[in-house]
Amino acid sequence: MRLSEAWLRQYVNPAVDTAGLVHQLTMAGLEVDGAEPAAADFSGVVVARIVEAAPHPEADRLQICRVDAGRGEPLQIVCGAANARAGLVAPLATEGAVLPGSLKIKRSRLRGVESFGMLCSAKELGLEENASGLLELPADAPVGADIRDYLQLDDRVLEVDLTPNRADCLSVEGIAREVALINRLPFQGVEPGTVTVGGDRRLAVHLDAPEACPRYLGRVIAGIDAGAETPQWLKERLRRSGLRSLGPAVDVTNYVLLELGQPLHAFDLAKLSGDIHVRQAREGEPLKLLNGEEITLSSEVLVIADEEKPLALAGIMGGERSAVGEATTDIFLECAFFSPVRIMGKARRYGLATDSSHRFERGVDPALQRRAIERATALLLEIAGGEAGPVTEAVREDLLPVRAPIRLRERRIGRLLGLSLARGEIADILTRLGMGVEEDEQGWTVTPPSFRFDIALEADLIEEIGRVYGYDDIPRRRPAVASAMQPASETVLGLDRVKDLLADRGYQEVITYSFVSAEMQRRIDPELEPEALLNPISADLAVMRTSLWTGLLDAAQKNLSRQQERVRIFETGLKFLRRDGLLEQRNTLAGLVLGSVLDEQWGEQSRPADFFDVKADVEAILGLTGKATVRFRAAVHHTLHPGQSAEILIGGAGAGWLGTLHPQIERDLGFEQPVFLFELDAGALLQRDLPRFAPLSRFPHVRRDLALVVERALPAAELLEAVAASGGALVRDTVLFDVYVGAGVEVGKKSVALGVTLQDAEDTLTDDRVDEVMGRIVARLAADFGAKLRE
Repeated sequence: MRLSEAWLRQYVNPAVDTAGLVHQLTMAGLEVDGAEPAAADFSGVVVARIVEAAPHPEADRLQICRVDAGRGEPLQIVCGAANARAGLVAPLATEGAVLPGSLKIKRSRLRGVESFGMLCSAKELGLEENASGLLELPADAPVGADIRDYLQLDDRVLEVDLTPNRADCLSVEGIAREVALINRLPFQGVEPGTVTVGGDRRLAVHLDAPEACPRYLGRVIAGIDAGAETPQWLKERLRRSGLRSLGPAVDVTNYVLLELGQPLHAFDLAKLSGDIHVRQAREGEPLKLLNGEEITLSSEVLVIADEEKPLALAGIMGGERSAVGEATTDIFLECAFFSPVRIMGKARRYGLATDSSHRFERGVDPALQRRAIERATALLLEIAGGEAGPVTEAVREDLLPVRAPIRLRERRIGRLLGLSLARGEIADILTRLGMGVEEDEQGWTVTPPSFRFDIALEADLIEEIGRVYGYDDIPRRRPAVASAMQPASETVLGLDRVKDLLADRGYQEVITYSFVSAEMQRRIDPELEPEALLNPISADLAVMRTSLWTGLLDAAQKNLSRQQERVRIFETGLKFLRRDGLLEQRNTLAGLVLGSVLDEQWGEQSRPADFFDVKADVEAILGLTGKATVRFRAAVHHTLHPGQSAEILIGGAGAGWLGTLHPQIERDLGFEQPVFLFELDAGALLQRDLPRFAPLSRFPHVRRDLALVVERALPAAELLEAVAASGGALVRDTVLFDVYVGAGVEVGKKSVALGVTLQDAEDTLTDDRVDEVMGRIVARLAADFGAKLRE
């Protein structure tokens, strides 16, 4: 939530600076992410009034204005704004002023006429992104005053990151209440103002779904000035909270939402037909929203409707057909309490996220509605005039939330917080929190206020006492626990060891969401139906991942878009597979490589990574397991290139995949270079074979090289396995050191060079024994694969 510090200090002004205030809020559990200036840096701009405005003799779109800047003789200013006119009060950048972007204002000559400054728009002062003319200030603005002082621009905007349980602080009043509590200052809520009822026009309200909406208030306000302008002070407060001005009726409802935390909505009365009904939507009923989107309603969704049609998605967004417009003079102002359970998740169902739904989902004070509608009415009458009718209230008191009393034991506070507090101090903290407190011998019976939805247990009360007392003031004590070394099995490979190896090989660890978009999931794993979330965070995070590749590919895209051309990343985490009706969580290690093998340097020539570079990384990982039964078998995977993919086998069982991203997926995701992926089952990976000592032979080894011509599609691993099997115990090692395809080799064939190392642990090898073993090897390769010695 964004709020102006100056606005906050109007309600409660502790004797601390901005940094102290930020620290207080953060330590009280309301983490402040930042405190940034409310306006861009500029100087030398004052409030000025245009005394006269005459056309420029040499330019149709320019005017020569005489401007009173509070300095005696009016200044001559050449201005091209369409709204420049006599009597207008606007900001004036005088000679020597410095505007945002370090633009210095100097005396200038425009089409032969001297100009001694510049009249400014909100955009030129950095207050808005777009502006169609000069920033119009109230007629009673003090001429000559510094615009920064007049608009209180030397302010800070606080960005408060609230946890979902603190809905009571989703308003300036809520934050002010916390600041007063922390600093032991008196606090009184916002006074709504006095509203004089001037007519008896009203609309009847029917609660057709009282469990979802047990309280609904409405009021007709007639005869408002359609041409009224929202005052600058209110526009500024909205701007600093991240909202733009949309006209008095909408601005007032937004202002009260920010001030009190109560959403309201204004309907154009002329567009309503009959009574107001708060009801469940009819299945398939259409509604066009304020954002222009037309949705089809479900019967599970609550709507505000008239006798003919739905008007708004209750607690979320109004409809376009009943929206307030520039010509609106009569409105119906609504203010309601909606059950959080009934509103929760409904906005996300339609891909929406609004300030109203954010508050109603977390809980709005059910006692706030009367004060909020009176406050909004008073503001609107003050700004746009009109005549307010009586408030119509429909309520089911028996369905409104009730804060149940909670038993709080004094000895329990000491056990959980580790400190001893006087009974009077505990009672004082609870009272300042707005609690109802009744003391007895063992402790207290505490009744939370209506605005604290998050307090239901004794532990909640103790947490409140701790944070108000001050986490910094709670004594630090080391727990008295007996420590014992836990046995560590040598057959278990530590995951941190695997991560260290990948980091040593140039990879960086990433952490991505376990939730992914359904579209990305279908691309990566079309054969598996993912587990859909009932209440997703957003449409892009709607299903559980069945592969870690989805997050890695998204991370790679983001890195490329930020000009990171060489990406080597890995992640460990869970993937979620539904097997036989049960959701299985499988711990997985996955990696992604794209770009060059090495960073740019002078010692090695740059080349792009290929399949075998990544295979070497995977082999290094598998080498940590000490298993001799690891194989790579050519196989097809829907995510990988059909000719550049391999299944990883450990002991004959599938343990993962390695390969190049499928060309179609590569194009769909916008990659312009090959992307290499691997994924390993952590359960199989982290089981390690114990190393066993074998003495070195004191007899020399012999190496013989073979150059064989075989089918081009034959995997080299099968040749190596056949050599080991046919050579017997004398074959200590076999390496592939050359592959050749080209002149001198038959089409469809390849030349493979193998180095075979032989050694006997008991005797020196003779040429006859070596020849006999090599003969068996050649014969086996010829029989199994049609291999021929290359001449």
